[in-house]
Amino acid sequence: MESAARPAAPPGTPPAAPPSPPVRTRRRALAAVGTGLAVLGVLGAGVLTGFAPQVRIDEVTSRALYAGDDRSVLVGGLLEVLTTPGVTWFRVLVFLPALVWLARRRVWRTLAWVVVAVLAIGPLTTGLKELVGRARPAFENGGLTYESLSYPSGHSAGIATLVTVGLVLAWPRLSARGRRVAVVAGVALAVLVGLTRMWLGVHFLSDVVGGLSLGVAWSLAVALVARGLPGGAGALPPREAAR
Repeated sequence: MESAARPAAPPGTPPAAPPSPPVRTRRRALAAVGTGLAVLGVLGAGVLTGFAPQVRIDEVTSRALYAGDDRSVLVGGLLEVLTTPGVTWFRVLVFLPALVWLARRRVWRTLAWVVVAVLAIGPLTTGLKELVGRARPAFENGGLTYESLSYPSGHSAGIATLVTVGLVLAWPRLSARGRRVAVVAGVALAVLVGLTRMWLGVHFLSDVVGGLSLGVAWSLAVALVARGLPGGAGALPPREAAR
């Protein structure tokens, strides 16, 4: 049954402010943003200062997880495929149908924050790499094959952005079970891509954790500013309300 139409506002009444996400939702998002930035900053400081425990853990995990300079072509190819969800073109390809759908329905606020979050994470990560200036792991068929810098991991930041934006965008449209499945699948994908960066020998553990933290914090910060969290003006309506 359709709800009754709201009565028209009297002439001269100022327009109502765009709806904001619930306070609880905003607080949780702010806490996640703060935590992500704190992790990114602490690990970055550890890289810049050569903090011995962090460097030692990075070196040990790097050697333990690296697939080896003598890995087969099959293993190398498989790892390259598994790491692909962290690149920019993959994010664009995944979100392109949603962006077209949003544009056709003229949901411009939602479209704008999704585009900003998905595209700007790349330049942001590159800028942080230049600021920190960390060299990649010194494996012949790993980090030494790259001229770019290491902290934070761009693939990790990219996949965290893809998963976070996807969850925030789809959350109002999912059932309770769908939300649980989406969260588990998203976390698993992000962890897998992060692991591939270490299996390939192109990133340290702190690069991956820093990249994941950056992607989550960035995506939620953009959604917060644009009121894109569930219940806000930049969010999709719940499925029931959209009928």
